Amino acid sequence: MSRTIPGSLRSTLLCAALAAAALTTALPAQAATLKWAAQNDVLTLDPHSQNHSTTNAIAQHAYEGLTRYDKTYQVEPALATKWTQTGPTTWRFELRKGVKFHDGSPFTADDVVFSFHRIKQPVGTMHPFVAGVADIKKVDAHTVDVILAAPNPILLRQFVDFRIMSKTWAEKNKAINLPDFKAKEETYATRNANGTGPYRITGWQPDQRITMVQNKDWWDARNATNVDELIYTPIKSDPTRVAALLSGDVDLLSDIPTQDVARLKADAKLTVLEGSETRTIFLGMDQGSEQLKGSNVTGKNPFKDKRVREALSVAIDREAIKRATMRGLSVPAGIMVAPGVNGNAPDIDVPTKADPERARKLLAEAGYPNGFEVPLNCPNNRYVNDEEICLAVVSMWSKVGVKARLQAESFSTFSPKLQAFEYPLFLYGWGVPTYDALYTLQSLARTRQGGADGSGNYFRLSDAKLDQIIDAAKVEGDVAKRNALLKEGLVRVRDEVFFIPLHHQVRPWAMKKAVQTQHRSDDRPEARFTTVK
Repeated sequence: MSRTIPGSLRSTLLCAALAAAALTTALPAQAATLKWAAQNDVLTLDPHSQNHSTTNAIAQHAYEGLTRYDKTYQVEPALATKWTQTGPTTWRFELRKGVKFHDGSPFTADDVVFSFHRIKQPVGTMHPFVAGVADIKKVDAHTVDVILAAPNPILLRQFVDFRIMSKTWAEKNKAINLPDFKAKEETYATRNANGTGPYRITGWQPDQRITMVQNKDWWDARNATNVDELIYTPIKSDPTRVAALLSGDVDLLSDIPTQDVARLKADAKLTVLEGSETRTIFLGMDQGSEQLKGSNVTGKNPFKDKRVREALSVAIDREAIKRATMRGLSVPAGIMVAPGVNGNAPDIDVPTKADPERARKLLAEAGYPNGFEVPLNCPNNRYVNDEEICLAVVSMWSKVGVKARLQAESFSTFSPKLQAFEYPLFLYGWGVPTYDALYTLQSLARTRQGGADGSGNYFRLSDAKLDQIIDAAKVEGDVAKRNALLKEGLVRVRDEVFFIPLHHQVRPWAMKKAVQTQHRSDDRPEARFTTVK
């Protein structure tokens, strides 16, 4: 009996097969879990409490702002669909309709107004992201007016990290007010999250893991990836972190020990994405107290003297730190913002050259021919080789007579002590999520006055001329004039040695070949830019 298929049927079957193949090709990759590890944990799940990069990197998956960055760090709509500048100091934002929080409640203008007043509470450190905003007023359920104290040329970039919390959820769970982090206070929002973002946080076990699942009701489903579940694991130990990647227990590592980069790059099973971070590692000094805590100098503060600050800076061999401690993975710094940040320029970002003889001379001129003693506080799980950098600095200073007593600890205990002004001298790092130097100058170098002014000024730094420059840059609308002010401010900070910049951080990421993602210079991996094959 003949088994021949009629020509018309063969054509039909062929078309069906081709259609099925095309459909299969168009389907998204199979749902997958992404296991991501880095060296330090979040400080809180509260999006308005702590301005800490890892905390913000996790928060961005659950909470959203009115704006967000695209893959090239350009501002695009998020919870706001449109904005119009209706006057020099007024903006109208039209809010996205149909958006729901993870608990199913609707997102409205009331949540924006509530979040604005919450983020401005003085015990938090997220004030830079609403800097210059005098008020936010509800126009209707999906429209708000933003009232500025003065023109603000970077408002849309600030709003990326002004993340919106549900007013009704906060009220229901008694989380209207921010907890005092440095006093170890907590609220329900410290360990629970309810945003509008692409992922729902399902659990946080401090120093162990954070778990998330994809929000199937996310308004931007067209940009959802196949990363159905995200697990973040803080692993402090360098060898353990690398071993977890090599064994397959971790898919993505955003904290690679410098000594392992070459080995991981040579591993055919891995991909290493190289990239610089917009973060500057520096040493901060208490320049306001009349006497330094823990120093053998009594009755005065050596750091009030520019000659002492300069001596400490020129005693440091930044190239040696790059070569020996960082294994080439750093960019020696001359100013407080990295390349890629508006305000950085090669002609002013020239690192100070090591000159121990000059350092000894400056100390002698300042009245410390035999140097002095002082504590040096350092985190040991926050920045690349942070404790090792401090050890190198201690050795270099000892050669000019400055005896720094190193005290290293986890960032989770370092941060609240820093915010309580307990440290006279410390290692710190500052990233620039707005990609504009005003963020650094206003947060770190402006006299502390509450709000965004001096929000990160744990140095008791106050310089009237610098304040004047910063205040002018806040409101200058002319791009050329504003950039000139930023340059003037950065140069004054450099020349007065208000800080001791060491290097701009380089942060390569390593991952399994199955993981495809985009390196982010703000050191915030985003699941929405990631797929797992």
